[in-house]
Amino acid sequence: MSTSIRVLVIDDHAIVRAGICAALERREDFTIFQAATKSEAFAQMAKVNPDVIVVDINLPDGSGLEIVSWARSISQTIAIIVLTLNEHDDFLLASMKAGASSYLNKSAPLLEILAAIDHSLVAPLTFSSRETVKTVERKRDKFDLSQRELQILTQLHKAAPVAELASSLFITEATLKTHLSNIYRKLDVHSRLQAIEKARATGLT
Repeated sequence: MSTSIRVLVIDDHAIVRAGICAALERREDFTIFQAATKSEAFAQMAKVNPDVIVVDINLPDGSGLEIVSWARSISQTIAIIVLTLNEHDDFLLASMKAGASSYLNKSAPLLEILAAIDHSLVAPLTFSSRETVKTVERKRDKFDLSQRELQILTQLHKAAPVAELASSLFITEATLKTHLSNIYRKLDVHSRLQAIEKARATGLT
């Protein structure tokens, strides 16, 4: 049963895109997809339903922020990383307004990019900082939760039926039930309510 996290890298510079993809492919839980333009990105998103998009602002056929805005309008759980050379505050604020999860310079170390992706998977609707990323990593490691398990844990408070929650995460009900079973075991709880309470008490959510 696959638990791969689908990552779509969107950048019009082939060398830059290849470098980012090569770096991300070191993570065994990532499956990488690519797009060089806004139109290619929309086509790929419709085809593969990515869990994460890593997108440049400047694309030959439009702004990456249009992709960010569209992606956020159809999904509250997708992790959206704006990776760009533009560090101006206006771009950062525009990224926040469009619904990005994180905003990084392309010169950022690989570990920082990976940490931003991990944090954004857990908290897709909030901007990450270095300190919040480190905090989430420590808490996740304490309970030996996978990134997908932590992502699911943060969604449990919505009280959505299993079928609805599975659909929002683009996984099957069977896969979700397996993840829930693992979460309960690792947190030493026996129900969704107990898992929610434990997560809040320990600062996981």
